Amino acid sequence: MDIELFKKEAHALVEWIADYYREIEKYPVKSQVKPKEIFNQLPVSPPQKSEAIPAIMEDFQKIIMPGITHWQSPNFFAYFPANSSYPSVLAEMLTAALGAQCMIWETSPAAAELEEKVMNWLKQMMGLPESWYGVIQDTASSATLCAILSAREKATNYETNNNGFSQNNFRVYGSTQTHSSIDKAVKIAGIGKNNLIKVAVDENLALDPDALEKAIKTDLLNGKKPLCVIATIGTTGTTAIDPIKEIAAVCKKYDIWLHVDAAFAGTALILPEMHYMADGLDMVDSYVFNPHKWMFTNFDCSAYYVKDKETLIRTFEIMPEYLKTAVDSQVNNYRDWGIALGRRFRALKLWFVIRSFGVDGIRERIRNHIKMAQELVKKMKEHGSFEILAPVPLNVICFRFKPKNMSDENELNKLNETLLKQLNASGKIYMTHTKIDDKYTIRMVIGQTYVLQKHVDTAWELIQETAKNLKK
Repeated sequence: MDIELFKKEAHALVEWIADYYREIEKYPVKSQVKPKEIFNQLPVSPPQKSEAIPAIMEDFQKIIMPGITHWQSPNFFAYFPANSSYPSVLAEMLTAALGAQCMIWETSPAAAELEEKVMNWLKQMMGLPESWYGVIQDTASSATLCAILSAREKATNYETNNNGFSQNNFRVYGSTQTHSSIDKAVKIAGIGKNNLIKVAVDENLALDPDALEKAIKTDLLNGKKPLCVIATIGTTGTTAIDPIKEIAAVCKKYDIWLHVDAAFAGTALILPEMHYMADGLDMVDSYVFNPHKWMFTNFDCSAYYVKDKETLIRTFEIMPEYLKTAVDSQVNNYRDWGIALGRRFRALKLWFVIRSFGVDGIRERIRNHIKMAQELVKKMKEHGSFEILAPVPLNVICFRFKPKNMSDENELNKLNETLLKQLNASGKIYMTHTKIDDKYTIRMVIGQTYVLQKHVDTAWELIQETAKNLKK
């Protein structure tokens, strides 16, 4: 392919992308294919000769597209959104075209300095502590692993990096609602899953600070070393909000690293009325939220902040001769701020999004998502045959269908599992589930970039109609 052919095919591809977004609601939201259906349509061996882009695109539409779940559909109400937006897509095109490897300042000065600036912008937008230092990670999972590793190294005076564990008696704490990435992180960090203590939650499914302190005291009596607490602003199952200030007081009392996971819900801090969630953040050691979830920025883009950047850098820095430069003492070499050496130019898309939407534009959409969720909760409660199973502080609704004549929990679980399967099989909407106190719970997340009230209304009508037919 020469440059002229590239230009021609690129124009055609942009037309396809625009048509895709224009017609995205025509696709079934959740892919309807069966296991191996895509795999079996693909050739056993790669082509020996060059193939034309139109032929590749034809197979893309015929084979690949049926196996795509359309996360950018306004009828996507599952998991948490992995949002995109038009300005973010444009920035990703530039990122791909530049192909920059942004591991140190010298390999792309603009990438390092733009990253530093947009992370400062986010602090202002969210009302985060001005003294924090920020870096873009790929995911909250990586950011949380960075936090646990930093806590480990600080506690061992950086000796674990040098000599490995001489004795591992560390404990890490999180609530029973803590994300599964914490389980993975303690395994990778060498602390061990059995040393992750799941602390009880209160009636709002938030971590109980008294139960946390009790677990810490018990471990101290048994010769264990409390290392790190993971608090959450917006748990994955129900968006429960842990009481950060009270947890921070416990951590300060026992000199324990406190990391806050706000992967999804952290974006809501752009709203002044949601700042109550951040009470106590000035007392934490590290914090993460994902613009790639609810701030209209393509995956992957995770904003990680630390109170003490020296601990972070000492945990991860490595200085082979071939990476040394004359300006190392004057700049941020972000390869030392996380796990990976290689780094994409992630700051560019965040810059495009913030400038294109503006802070007011982002606020308007986030506020509208929360409003739509709160109004739907009212409708569900008024209906009489739907039950809200968890508080709804943001835009995630945990509910189930509960006919008035049905009280058996096993039957209700089966009924709601069937309801969700039928809704997703329709191709018209996509939702997922969790379990709360062993109750099968349907989760509806209203947070897709281009979702409108009409999409929520249509989804509610479909939920009611499908549930009504189940009763017959």
